[in-house]
Amino acid sequence: MSDLERIEKLQTTLRNDPSNFQARRQLAMLLLDNGYKEEALAHFLHLAEIFKEDSELYYNMGIVYEKLKDLNNAEKSYLKAIEFAPEDADAYYNLGLVYTDKGEYEKAVDCFETVLDSDNDDSNTYFNIGICYFKQEKFDSAKYYFERTVELNPEDLYAHFYLGNIFKGAGEIDLARAEFEKVLQISPDYSWAYYNLAVLDFEEGDTFCALQNLKQTVNYNPKDIEAYKIWSRVLMKDKRFPQAIEILNTALKKCGENGDFYFLLGEAYKKIGDLEKAKDSLSAALKNYNTLTFDVAFIKEKLNNIKIL
Repeated sequence: MSDLERIEKLQTTLRNDPSNFQARRQLAMLLLDNGYKEEALAHFLHLAEIFKEDSELYYNMGIVYEKLKDLNNAEKSYLKAIEFAPEDADAYYNLGLVYTDKGEYEKAVDCFETVLDSDNDDSNTYFNIGICYFKQEKFDSAKYYFERTVELNPEDLYAHFYLGNIFKGAGEIDLARAEFEKVLQISPDYSWAYYNLAVLDFEEGDTFCALQNLKQTVNYNPKDIEAYKIWSRVLMKDKRFPQAIEILNTALKKCGENGDFYFLLGEAYKKIGDLEKAKDSLSAALKNYNTLTFDVAFIKEKLNNIKIL
């Protein structure tokens, strides 16, 4: 019997006997599992009015509220679940995720630490504590928890990825590169790892490897705006201005209007002496100011300095 058939059967049962709480609970879970969030919530709320100290009901309500992006009610539901079952590590874990999403990182860490009190080898919990510290830019603490994550689960590509970013930020290039390469060993199509390797290559002056990694980046993520920006800068550093123009025009087709793309196009056109297109591109950059990271006054000055005879 399919889930939909089971749902229909349970709904029929409840129409005939609304007080069949076991059927209502089963129906709520099936609805939740199959993406019928509002319908599942209605049944959980109905049951919670009757079974007021049932921690499992509040836990499942928390899951529904999370899926509905209602973090305040998710928090209240998980707190209720913990009130009636203080030993429930799963409720603490999910509450930690809610606090993380709300940006309340200290509360989140407290929840995750409680989970570790019951299971000191839970790699996912170490990872989530690492995320909390990373978000607060407490990189030494984040590094410890991500390293603990990969000790317990060497295949956790996201922990390796965050470690790579921490090492990159600290200037420990070899360690950063090793972490990004581990990510690609685990998941060869992870575009952000290629992108970060390309950035490292570019910063070290290895334009050939930078370009190879950028090609892989956009191969797996054709709309990576930052990759196209770096790609054009690498080409311009090598004085390959026509190729840079080609890449930036491709970026505009793939990603849409972008102020930074137009500014870089303006720079490239100026280098090859096409001042008309340089002026048009800089004007387009100013029109797309909402996607512009370069200083507007600086661009206006460049635009005013273009003299077309």
